[in-house]
This record gives sequence, structure tokens and C-alpha cells, in this order.
Amino acid sequence: MNIFGKKPLSAQESIPLERAFPDGICRSGGLYTKSLRFRDANYELCSDEDQTALFEGWRELLNSLDPAVRLQLTLANLPAPEEPVSIPPRGDGFDPVRREYEEILRRQLAQGNRHVRREKYLTFGIEAESAKAARPRLERIEAGLLERLRKLGTEAGPLDGQVRLELLCELLHMDGVPARFDWERQALSGLSERDFIAPSSFVFTGRGFRMGERYGEASFLQIMASELSDRLLAELLEGEEQIVSLHLQPLEQAWAVKRLKQQLTDLDRRKIDEQKKAFRAGYDSDILPADLTAYGSGAHKLLQDLQSRNERMFLATVLLAHTAGSRRELENRVSRAGDIARQHSCRLVRLDFQQERGLMSVLPLGRNDVEIQRGLTTSSTAVLLPFRSHELRQTGPDALYYGMNALTGYPVFADRKRLKNPNGLILGTPGSGKSFAAKREIVNVFLTTGDDLLIADPEAEYHPLVERLGGQVVKISPSSCQYVNPMDLNLEDENPLALKADFLLSFLDIVAGGGLRPVEKAVVDRCARLVYRAYLADPRPERMPLLEDLYLYLLEQEEPEARRLAAALELYVSGSLSLFNHRTNVDVRNRLVCYDLKELGKQLKQLGMLVVQDQIWNRVAANRSAGKSTRYYADEFHLLLQGGLAAWSVEIWKRFRKWGGIPTGITQNSKDLLASPEISNILENSDFVLLLNQAAGDREILARQLRISPRQMEYVTQSGEGEGLLIYGDTILPVADRFPRDTELYRILTTKFQEVQA
Repeated sequence: MNIFGKKPLSAQESIPLERAFPDGICRSGGLYTKSLRFRDANYELCSDEDQTALFEGWRELLNSLDPAVRLQLTLANLPAPEEPVSIPPRGDGFDPVRREYEEILRRQLAQGNRHVRREKYLTFGIEAESAKAARPRLERIEAGLLERLRKLGTEAGPLDGQVRLELLCELLHMDGVPARFDWERQALSGLSERDFIAPSSFVFTGRGFRMGERYGEASFLQIMASELSDRLLAELLEGEEQIVSLHLQPLEQAWAVKRLKQQLTDLDRRKIDEQKKAFRAGYDSDILPADLTAYGSGAHKLLQDLQSRNERMFLATVLLAHTAGSRRELENRVSRAGDIARQHSCRLVRLDFQQERGLMSVLPLGRNDVEIQRGLTTSSTAVLLPFRSHELRQTGPDALYYGMNALTGYPVFADRKRLKNPNGLILGTPGSGKSFAAKREIVNVFLTTGDDLLIADPEAEYHPLVERLGGQVVKISPSSCQYVNPMDLNLEDENPLALKADFLLSFLDIVAGGGLRPVEKAVVDRCARLVYRAYLADPRPERMPLLEDLYLYLLEQEEPEARRLAAALELYVSGSLSLFNHRTNVDVRNRLVCYDLKELGKQLKQLGMLVVQDQIWNRVAANRSAGKSTRYYADEFHLLLQGGLAAWSVEIWKRFRKWGGIPTGITQNSKDLLASPEISNILENSDFVLLLNQAAGDREILARQLRISPRQMEYVTQSGEGEGLLIYGDTILPVADRFPRDTELYRILTTKFQEVQA
């Protein structure tokens, strides 16, 4: 039956929608409704305390509803469009690698739930005489719901008329027919909104329906359990295409209490009648029927809850609509849902001879024409939580693949550039897959974006990858013929001389053994300005100063502190460690540059890493002027948190974002990130953190610093390679990346000794 109470003569007349407005209001009879779309929240993996807070927040949202408001929660598993995994060729010599990586992504995604996407909607409505009269009140209700959803930690937003009609069209065309509605076309055609969203046909039988080319079945959930589980909805929604709708009608509190007292009075009367029968029959009058005793106990408890525990009464109807391409597939899906319902002491009951009413009542229009309701308190209703786990499926050329959501099976695509602070950390024990994860991201960035990539490589692990991608490996070593000039000055900086003077202070602080005095700092600053005077007057590459020039200027100064610094610098100018006293002779402008620091001894390790960081600053500054992003990967990151390097690293984490830089630190020593308040800023200023398997001591630190629940920490406790937690802003996901081993890329990326030797 349609909204006018007569038998529909067309598919359009079956749909209980009379009018839709551009602002998102829909009219169905005298009911005016609006809809909100909201995202999932991390319920299953958060701590018990956070789960309780989320439950209480959802409970308060339900309690805030006015008795005149109708609420419908719609949870839809919709077919996801088959987006082809495609990495466009560029003709740069690396298209074979792109094709292999494209095939790897296809294989990975084929294992997950890529073909289904989950959507969540909240529809609310009131009875009114006109849209004009309903609009102000609906806007107030919308504002209140949005605020409460925000406090729950979930993003939500209203649907305008266009999006709402597109949603209805999608729900009525599970075979993927796109919506073709727009207000201008409607005005010119003279057709109604229903003409645009209706399927080609409806066929309703007593036991099911056909909607276009798809078979379907509408059911209701008969709740027989005294207490429901918060897992019920989550498990029901683990299947294929389906729609679950929960209709809620809050009751007036005074009316509910009065009604319950009347029922208790009737119950007492029945007890007296039973006692009289017992007396006349000659047996103990205290023996009452079990159902009468249980009902009385439940009714008294319910009355107490309503009067003293801030509980309200709701009339609830839970409806499900399953669809499939064949009858057998449909039967399997319905059977699976029925098994889940039975596990939670409920029954999935087919709506025999009410299939049309059931299907139309699951649509997010706020209208419930199935007259099957169950009375529930606020707490019992709130247990039907719509939350499970965050998903991260961003799109765009900068959205990179990070594995599969280990909880839901959905692929994880994320764009670090969308974060407020794209700085990142990859943390894990040896063998957990830290370097492999970094290399996989490097490959993804190289093949799909135009960003430049720079790597600080203290263990020479990145050579095969960089060479395969045509990058430049710069081997910084006393025995190497490749040189990087620490005196290189980048005029693209906002204040290049001041920045270089700061670098030289750090350089000489390490050379002199630490603890430069104020007089020595003043001397270094003076000499820095003198040594670059000629270059700034005529900035040609051959006029770039060397360390030797700084050494000579120090000798010319009158202060004894200047001669002390010159004496300390002599070893690096004309002594056995003079590798930094040369002009740069490698292509540091290559898109992919790896600085190999493995052969630097203890004396030179810190200086080498400081020089590399300075080169990276120069590159970021140059790319900033060109509008290009620069990604920097620092393996064995804990080495950059020691001595004079720490302040330089902290500065990178503070300022890179403004210059288009995206730094990533890779380390197994999480404790080093908390060595001082200044260094802890690195952890606080990293909105992207990939946690792989963690040692016990590090787990405690990270759980406290990153507010990770015990359930979430289970994913970094004795976890396998490539398995862990991805922290993206406020989103925490369990991820698993099982990279195929029968590929050229795997052989290039792996750092396992046996595999490297093979």
C-alpha cells in the first residue's frame, strides 16, 4: 500500500515520497524529515572506559529526543563501484615497475571487502502542516544531533535534497544504475522526484520481491532476549549488500509511567485471581504461574528504571532488507543473518505478505509502515550501537595504499598531505618490517606522485631500490669519491645566511666536542657572514665556499676562542677526515636521492647526518619555490636524536610542514622520542604513526603517549611482519600488509639477510 492507502499502479507510487526540497527536507504524507550521514567510530578497539563513554553519549542522544520526533537509523551495505586499480604510465623508463605494482595492488585488494561499502544515516522527522512550518524545528533538531554526534567523535553532516535523492536512487538500484536527478531537469520535464529514482519495476510476492533485476526479501528482527549484545548490529552488517533500519518512537515519560502502572494493576488483579483459584483447588496460593512471576518482576524493575534512572521508553522496530542477483544467493544471505540473530536470542522473521511495506520502511524516509514494535528502555535501545571501527579509504593521486584493515577487511588508502601535520614515524622492533614499510611507501610515492624523495640511510639498506628507480646514491665515506659540501648555501631560503650560520654553529659544536661558549658563537656567526660575502656578491657555483675558507677566516680573528675552533676544524680541512672539504660533485637534484652513511665511523657519524639534514633543508627550500612537495625518510632515526643533532631534528619536525616537507622517522627505540621535552615534540607533531610489533617497555610508553587502548595494543604485541596499528590523525586502525614475495619489487624491498644473499 502506498501513502494514500490505495494499491499502487506503478513503481513510482510504491515509493512513500511525495516531495523533496533542495535543502534536504522530504515529505511523506504529513511527515517531514531530514537525514544526516555520519562516519563510524572506533568502538570495538577502544578501552572499556571509552566504550562506556561512547555508549553513554549515544544513550544521551536518544534521551534528548522529543516524543514528537521520529528517528530512523539506517545502516546500509552498498555495492562499491569497481574502481580500476590503475597507475598511468609516464614513459620515464619505470612503467614496467608501475605495471607490477599495479598488479600487486589488484591482488591485495581482491582479498578484502573492496566490493562493499558501509554507509550510516540518521533520519529524523516530525508531523507538520507544511514544509515552511517544519523547517525551523527540523533545523533545531539537526543542530542538536550534529553537536551530540561531534561529541561522540564521529564526523556528521546533513544531506541536501540532491544527495538524498541520489541515496534513495542507489538503494532502489542495487544493480548500480546511477542517479540522474537534478532540479533543473525536473523543472523542465514536469516529472516528480519519484520518477527519477524509481527502479524499472517492483514485483512483490508474499515471501519476497524483485526490484529491477535483483531479488530481495524484507524481514523484521524479533527481540526475545532480556538483554541485547552490543555486537548484534556489527555482526549483522558483516555480510553483503543489505539495509538495516531501526525505527524509534520515543514515548512521553508521564504516559509511559502511567501505562506501566496500569499494567501492574492488571497484573496484581491476575495474581489475585490465580490465588483464588489455588485456594479453591486446595493448593498453596503462593505458587503462581512462572510467566506471571517473571512478567511482574520485569515490570517492577522497568517502572523503577523509568522513575529513578533517567530511562525513557521507546517503541522500536528493526527491519532488514537483503538483495542479491539470484534466489540462491539471497537465501544464503538471509540464512546467515538468521543464524546471527539466533546467536543473540533473537529471530529474523520474514515479513510475509508485507514485503512492500517492509522494503519501503527501510528507506531513509523516517516512515515505518510495519506495525510490529517492541518496547525498549533507553539503555536497551542504546545497546544497538551503530559503531564498530573507523575506515580510511581516501582517494586521489596522493592517497597511498597501507594495507588492509585487519578488523573489517577493507583496504586502507590515506593521503598524508590532508593531515594538519603530515610528519610521520614508523616504529617497531627489529624484524617487524619498519624499513620494508618505508620502502613500500617510497615506491608508491615515486610511481604515483610527482614528489621528490630524500633518504638518510645509515645502514646502506636502500641501494637496490634507489638504483632500480634511477635515483642517486651518495656514499658519504672517507674512502668515497663522492662529496657533499656542507658549506652549500641555498638562496631560496627566506633568510639563507641566518639559517646557514645556525647550521655552522651546530657543525662546529660537534667538531669542538660540544658546549660552545657565547664568545665562540659570536665568532662563528661573524665568520659565516664574512665567508659568504664574495659568493653573495656573485653567486656562481665555482665561488661556493669550502670548509677551508671558514678555517682561514677563523685563523684571522683576534680572539683566542677563534684559534681554538680553527684547531678543532683542522682535522676536517687538511687532516685524515677531510671528506667534507670538497665541492659537491653528485647530482643532489635527482628526484630520488639516498645518502649512504654506513661507512662513517663514530667520529664522523654525527657530522655526516648533520650535513645530510642541511642538504635536505636546501632541497626543501628549493622545492618550495617550485611548488613541489619533498618527502624525507630518516632510517635509524634515534641517531638523529643525540647530541647536537637533536635540536636540528626537532626544528625539521616543527617547520617542514610550512615548506611542503613531509619527514618520516624510522626507529626501533621509542624511548628516545621521550628523551627530553624538546624531543618529545617530535611525537606530538606527528599525525601519522605506523606502529609495528613493539617491545614490552615501548608498548607501555606508546599506550600512554598516544592514548592507545589495551585492545588496540594487542595488534602490536607479538604481531607478524607488516602487522600493526596505523594512526592517522584521530583515526587508529589495525592494518596488515602481506606483500607478495614472488615479485621483483619484493626482492628489491626486503632486508632479510638470507633473502638479500639469495
